[in-house]
Amino acid sequence: MKSISIGLRALVFGIAGVLLLAGSVSAAEVRVMISGGLSAAYKELVPEFERATGNKVITVHGPSMGTTANAIPVRLERGEAADVLIMVGYALADLVKQGKAVADSRVDLVKSPIGMVVRSGAPKPDISSVDALKRTLLAAKSIAYSDSASGVYVSTELFQKLGIADEVKGRHRAIPAEPVAGVVARGDAEIGFQQISELLPVPGVDIVGQLPPEVQKITVFSAGIASASKEPDAGKALIRFLASPAAAPVIVKSGMEPIATASTVGAK
Repeated sequence: MKSISIGLRALVFGIAGVLLLAGSVSAAEVRVMISGGLSAAYKELVPEFERATGNKVITVHGPSMGTTANAIPVRLERGEAADVLIMVGYALADLVKQGKAVADSRVDLVKSPIGMVVRSGAPKPDISSVDALKRTLLAAKSIAYSDSASGVYVSTELFQKLGIADEVKGRHRAIPAEPVAGVVARGDAEIGFQQISELLPVPGVDIVGQLPPEVQKITVFSAGIASASKEPDAGKALIRFLASPAAAPVIVKSGMEPIATASTVGAK
């Protein structure tokens, strides 16, 4: 794990300040289901939250949508326990509609742009403009993308916007239950698309850059309390911390833009 980018003492004081705003929380086990977008920052921040609060955070990972066994909606459907859900915002909204997440607990945490990778050492194609991106996609022998929010956009909207859906047919595929960068790293796809925050932690690839602004799709990752939560107060404290100024530098380092602050979380 990389060292935390801000001082340990400042970070712990930041957590303590957030928890003072929230009120004291007795030690608890907080069960979290989280999708890939926020995972890198989350892994770095959670140990400090645990040390500052005495709470134990138990985490399982899975995509925000889809039908794979580890997808968050599938986990909830089969009755897996959860206190906090951290996932794509509109997927969390769907769970609220289904009664599986508490409606007024949702907090939008970060904005995450889509980027592209190639295998380490491979030439980096130009994607600096819409025309350059179009040429790169037409020249690519194989294109990979996630089976979650960013991949849904690439496969159902981006190719159509660029007018190349027919030309790239048969050369692109969704990757379930695995980081797209891992597929590119081992040479099973020439180029790959996913949120920058999910591409950065994977070895064996080089980041080419973000999609051009004209065709970029920003994904919002949100947190909320599961309806069946047994530790809602401890879960809210974790969400407050992830939304706090103390957490922001780590979030930025992982390739995302913070949205919420501790004050916006309030006492929900």
